[in-house]
Amino acid sequence: MSLAFCGNDNNSAAYNVDQGVLNNGCFVDALNIVPHVFLLFITFPILFIGWGSQSSKVHIHHSTWLHFPGHNLRWILTFILLFVLVCEIAEGIVSDGFTESRHLHLYMPAGMAFLAAITSIVYYHNIETSNFPKLLLALLVYWTLAFITKTIKFAKFCDHGIGLSQLRFCITALLVVLYGMLLAVEVNVIRVRRYVCSKNPKEVKPPEDLQDLGVRFLQPFVNLLSKATYWWMNTFITTAHKRPIDLKAIGRLPIAMRALTNYLLLRKAFEAQKTKCSLYPQGSKSIWCALRHAFGRPIVLSSTFRFMADLLGFAGPLCISGIVHHLSNENKTFHPQVKQLGVYFISSQEFLANAYVLAVLLFFALLLQRTFLQASYYVAIETGINLRGAIQTKLYNKIMRLSTSNMSMGEMTAGQICNLVAIDTNQLMWFFFLCPNLWAMPLQIIVGVILLYYLLGISALIGATVIAVLAPVQYFVATKLSQTQRSTLEYSNERLKKTNEMLRGIKLLKLYAWEYIFHNSVEETRQKEMTSLKAFALYTSISIFMNAAIPIAAVLTTFVVHAHLSKDAVFSPAVAFASLSMFHILVTPLFLLSSVVRSTVKALVSVQKLSEFFSSEEIGEDHDKVSVPINVDNHNKYQAVPLKVVNRKRTNREDWNNCSSQLRRQVSTAEDDFCIKVKSNFTAFIIIELQKKRNSLFSLPLRQLTMIVGQVGCGKTSLLLAVLGEMQKIAGNVCWNSLLPDNESKEDVRYCIHPSCTEKETAVDAEFSRKRRPVAYASQKPWLLNATMEENITFESPFNKQRYKAVIDACSLQPDIDILPHGDQTQIGERGINLSGGQRQRISVARALYQQTNVVFLDDPFSALDIHLSDHLMQEGILKMLREDKRTVVLVTHKLQYLPHADWIIAMKDGTIHREGTLKDIQTSDTELFEHWKTLMNRQDQELEKEIVAESKTVMERKNLRRAMYSREAVMESEEEEEDEEESIESDDEDNLSSVLHQRAKMPWRACGKYLTSAGILLLPLLLLSQLFKHSVMVAIDYWLAKWTSNTISVNTEAESNNCSLNQDCKFNHSSYSMVFSILCCLGIILCLVTSIAVEWTGLKVAKKLHHSLLNKIILAPMRFFETTPLGSILNRFSADTNTIDQHIPATLECLSRSTLLCVSALAVISYVTPVFLIALVPLAVACYFIQKYFRVASRDLQQLDDSTQLPLLSHFSETVEGLTTIRAFRYEARFRQKLLDYTDANNIASLFLTAANRWLEVRMEYIGACVVLIAAVASITNSVYNQLSSGLVGLGLTYALMVSNYLNWMVRNLADMEVQLGAVKRINALLKIEVENYEGLLSTPQIPPNWPDQGEIRIQNLSVRYDSTLKPVLKHVNAHINPGQKIGICGRTGSGKSSFSLAFFRMVDTFEGRIIIDGIDIAKLPLQTLRSRLSIILQDPVLFSGTIRFNLDPEKKCTDDMLWEALEIAQLKHVVKALPGGLDAIVTEGGENFSLGQRQLFCLARAFVRKSSILIMDEATASIDMATESILQKVVMTAFADRTVVTIAHRVHTILNADLVIVMKRGTILEYNRPEILLEHEDSVFASFVQADK
Repeated sequence: MSLAFCGNDNNSAAYNVDQGVLNNGCFVDALNIVPHVFLLFITFPILFIGWGSQSSKVHIHHSTWLHFPGHNLRWILTFILLFVLVCEIAEGIVSDGFTESRHLHLYMPAGMAFLAAITSIVYYHNIETSNFPKLLLALLVYWTLAFITKTIKFAKFCDHGIGLSQLRFCITALLVVLYGMLLAVEVNVIRVRRYVCSKNPKEVKPPEDLQDLGVRFLQPFVNLLSKATYWWMNTFITTAHKRPIDLKAIGRLPIAMRALTNYLLLRKAFEAQKTKCSLYPQGSKSIWCALRHAFGRPIVLSSTFRFMADLLGFAGPLCISGIVHHLSNENKTFHPQVKQLGVYFISSQEFLANAYVLAVLLFFALLLQRTFLQASYYVAIETGINLRGAIQTKLYNKIMRLSTSNMSMGEMTAGQICNLVAIDTNQLMWFFFLCPNLWAMPLQIIVGVILLYYLLGISALIGATVIAVLAPVQYFVATKLSQTQRSTLEYSNERLKKTNEMLRGIKLLKLYAWEYIFHNSVEETRQKEMTSLKAFALYTSISIFMNAAIPIAAVLTTFVVHAHLSKDAVFSPAVAFASLSMFHILVTPLFLLSSVVRSTVKALVSVQKLSEFFSSEEIGEDHDKVSVPINVDNHNKYQAVPLKVVNRKRTNREDWNNCSSQLRRQVSTAEDDFCIKVKSNFTAFIIIELQKKRNSLFSLPLRQLTMIVGQVGCGKTSLLLAVLGEMQKIAGNVCWNSLLPDNESKEDVRYCIHPSCTEKETAVDAEFSRKRRPVAYASQKPWLLNATMEENITFESPFNKQRYKAVIDACSLQPDIDILPHGDQTQIGERGINLSGGQRQRISVARALYQQTNVVFLDDPFSALDIHLSDHLMQEGILKMLREDKRTVVLVTHKLQYLPHADWIIAMKDGTIHREGTLKDIQTSDTELFEHWKTLMNRQDQELEKEIVAESKTVMERKNLRRAMYSREAVMESEEEEEDEEESIESDDEDNLSSVLHQRAKMPWRACGKYLTSAGILLLPLLLLSQLFKHSVMVAIDYWLAKWTSNTISVNTEAESNNCSLNQDCKFNHSSYSMVFSILCCLGIILCLVTSIAVEWTGLKVAKKLHHSLLNKIILAPMRFFETTPLGSILNRFSADTNTIDQHIPATLECLSRSTLLCVSALAVISYVTPVFLIALVPLAVACYFIQKYFRVASRDLQQLDDSTQLPLLSHFSETVEGLTTIRAFRYEARFRQKLLDYTDANNIASLFLTAANRWLEVRMEYIGACVVLIAAVASITNSVYNQLSSGLVGLGLTYALMVSNYLNWMVRNLADMEVQLGAVKRINALLKIEVENYEGLLSTPQIPPNWPDQGEIRIQNLSVRYDSTLKPVLKHVNAHINPGQKIGICGRTGSGKSSFSLAFFRMVDTFEGRIIIDGIDIAKLPLQTLRSRLSIILQDPVLFSGTIRFNLDPEKKCTDDMLWEALEIAQLKHVVKALPGGLDAIVTEGGENFSLGQRQLFCLARAFVRKSSILIMDEATASIDMATESILQKVVMTAFADRTVVTIAHRVHTILNADLVIVMKRGTILEYNRPEILLEHEDSVFASFVQADK
């Protein structure tokens, strides 16, 4: 076919210029090319040559600086311009198809314009980001020329009478408008920036965020194209593949997204709300209004995007309908009627009747729809995250002002506050995520039903009714799901509690051979949990089944009814496949409905909770305020008002009346009119007047030591809190001396607070609160930060090495620091969980000592300390450091022996000040009180006699600390190993690095295989086959529909051609087709049920098997495993990992298999319809592979970051709530607020990056899906036109192509989730590979005497043991002979092998040489269970389990009550247990916390007595018992066990002086072995030196 710019038809008017050049259409089109060629020639050299040299001049971090006015408008206009130009090209090609020769001028100018438009926007982007506005002149010229040439063309069209009915006329008119608007935008840039024709062009600076190297989140700053496609994320995601993403990589949040910015926005909205609604009570309604005011605009934007996306979503079915319809009627081709200027003009209807045009439009509609949808998601999620940050900050500010009495009265717990932060703010965030659905879903349903009705008539309503009727069932199932999830959680918590207890006491369980009792208890709870999980799995499978079956049911009813009812209507492929796509669209919002409704209800409840919290009482609020009469004379001062602390549960109306009447009484003396009467040299520091002592002033002397004493509950702590302003003040007045340490002037300034409601006095109140100086405060209950020990002591103050050392010494912390793995840089767990009470107390006091404040309040700092530490702290800390520094110290204490050191004493009684003054004053004024103190002092001095006990207590604390700390370090190390098993590498080792990165990118296929094979031989094939069958049937249903509708068309066409419309036989018979269709649909529905049940059943079976195997492995693991593996790590396998396997993997597996098989079946169908599609599939598949590969790695890192940044945020909230008094006393509110903002921003930036990464993936996958649709459409249209492919198959191919675009990103998202979740299987699998103890013995049960060991004779022959085959021996060639009934004492220094000696009897350690023979039997030949159940041991650390006392003494239920009472009597516990409600059935809390440490140890002794074995081993069993009880016990053991063999490992040597034999050990060998009296005779013996040291 000939080709020419103007065409070369014989009768062509293309070259005719008789009526003037401008009246020649071809010339006008040629003229239109000029501007585009001009732009291309001008810009290309600048773009490709001159750019490198210029860009270096701009000092800006990111090349995203968008600062020219009208920036977004320009991008939008350019996008519209490009779309219109594509339409112009398409219109030119379509209209040119009706002529014999090709007229290039119809579409070549448009093609050039398309190139020029792309060049213009690229050129503009480069100029803008580099800030060279003068180069924009090229664009100004271009828009002017383009506008002029297009206007000429438009004018010529008007001259020749071409009007709106012709599409080319409309396109030209649109282009004139667009070029005109772009020209206006360009002129506006000149007007604003004045870069030409002006001597002083406007200077613009980049925004602060873009100058900040730390800001990496660029979504708000990039251009529209990058915003829509997340192009700026490309480098971030590809970099993640090279090195893991951490907080440093994601940088800081832009200012507009920071928590502080959003909080200020929210606060402004709240204030506006208050002024507006001041007449109405503030409640949840005002919160909703404030949220709407602050965050409503972006939600409206998100909803707008969602509306547009939903409307564009209907383009798919309509385009399919148009294409298939056109191909069905392709023989009825039309010919355009209008021919002007030598070429044909077509109307828009004729244009849209072209199948290729519809395919291109479908492609653009899909691109646009997916872009709008992702933009809607992003805006909603970003708003939700911003809102969460703002509310968390508001909550924190409220907490900082919260009255602590609210919590002490039980009106609000720390747990409730933390729930507000962790749960309720997230509920609100999720509501904002789903918010656009509330408006979009009804619109989608209405439009969908209308279009279905347009396509199918009345039968469409029947299908819609099926969906509508089944939707409430779906909602009911969703509700049931959440209920079963709750009950599962309860059982899960109970199981975890039991597992935790079992693991904590595992050593005792093994030694007593009780592991199976506890194993069965855990299994029993797991059984209950599994029952609940079965219900959960059932409802989940019903939900999955309904999701898949409802569309099939709707399509079945609709099509069968349509085929049989509508005799006149043609059941064509166009109608069938458009309806099918429409049903798929319609089902989605109905399924979303249940989650949206649930989310809305939860959000309403959360806002109600927030409203209650925000309206709770704050400090400094005085509700019932008393009006105070004020004397107006020379001494015009505020009158003193008594201060009283009140219990808020009691009505205080009576108190107010008393208070008011007292106030109104006139006072006679002029001096009493004053709150404070101060002369210039007076040094009162605080003055408080109490109600009971109305006329006496209570003052705390400045720069002196004041002690407050009194009985428990007399109000000492309350007094301190009242002074700090922490109590609810109903009356009274606190005055602070504002003398600063460096203030040399003699003048005293004071501030007062009064319970008065005058404005003036409220101002004074504010002044007071601002002026109160910081107070170093150590609370009664120590409060620690989850930070290093050094940070806890310095507490944000500058580090002063000398002072720090002095404080550490004063608080005796150096020995504790030496124990810690990283010294004072060791992280202290949350709430100091891994420290003892005394250690926590000393760190808390050290913090108060370290601070440089004028005032120090110490609230009972000696309570958890032994006498030595108390004395040292008093001397070195309080007297030396504080008093010598001239600091004002207020010390609350029960240790009366320190009273002589006090400068001032305040004695309290029943909430009032009983006496005050110096010790001498009180001695003279209240002799009785002084004598009472004296007797108490004597009693306390007797404590010094028990110094050994106290020392041992501190020693034991330190031992426990060492154990806790090193296991904690191991936890942290193992957690890191779990997260990145192969990531502990040197960065310079490139080979190793590449292998690690390769590992990160790999899917854990082995774990996947392990998971699936755990399902068993029957379930696995059922699972795989049911899935394959289901998808095969789904394809068969749609294929049959294609065949049915194609045959309908062909029969009807034949009928028309044979002209037998009146003959009934020519009518198409639907019945056989509809029957097969119905059978296939029913089979599909059944298979949906089978697959959903198979998946959940597989999940249940795997969950049951893995937990059972794990529990069996762990319970049989050797003790060495528990000593080297942190408890937290093992517990994580039973908690988080088990939960993932129970509930998450089955759902993800189902979703992944469904989306993958849908995509595979869709691609198979398209390839079957048009095999040429396979060629195009290769590059698309490669693109998909790389996108998912990069995404999975980045997604996993970001998910971990999101989770890990949430923990510090939540712990900061709980820390603040617990340490509120301390923070406010130190005046550290601002610092803690800043910390919160940092934590919130860190969590929000991780969440935002995760969201952006998800959008990045989805946009790319959606675009690939759109390409699949375009290629499939073009290929199938071509195939149909040239190869007579049936229109039904075209419809089938296009419907499936649309499905690919929906499911591609689901496939990748689920793959990423699956990868993370399979980590749980991988970790559990690793534990299943551990070696277990050999429980089998060489001797069978009948060969062992039933009462063995009856004598208690022990022979140890050449015994050598070690903890592990890789470690050195801990006992070497030990030989000993113990006769029946002998009492043996073993002693030696720490690490000499004493405990290993005792463990060897139970085969808890590896005996690699020698043997132990008990009563003639080698213990190595015995089954472990038998050996351990026949011996008794009492461990150094007491272990009690939650349950009853009976269960703790005898879990095997073998003993009678009398035997248990006898054991309790021996252990000195009978009177304690008798006093408890329930006696033997009294409850023991977890870890035995409701008993003292000594009592717990006594219970452990009773437990050993119950067993009545002939051999008892006591491993430092009396270390935590006071000496008096210990001596009683020693006697009892000697009498109760007179005929049994007792081996005592001694902590205090005097306990084994009465033994028959003493073994002294050193480094795993026996050093001395004889009777104690013989050893003591040799003064140089080691045993004698031990006894001497113990005296």
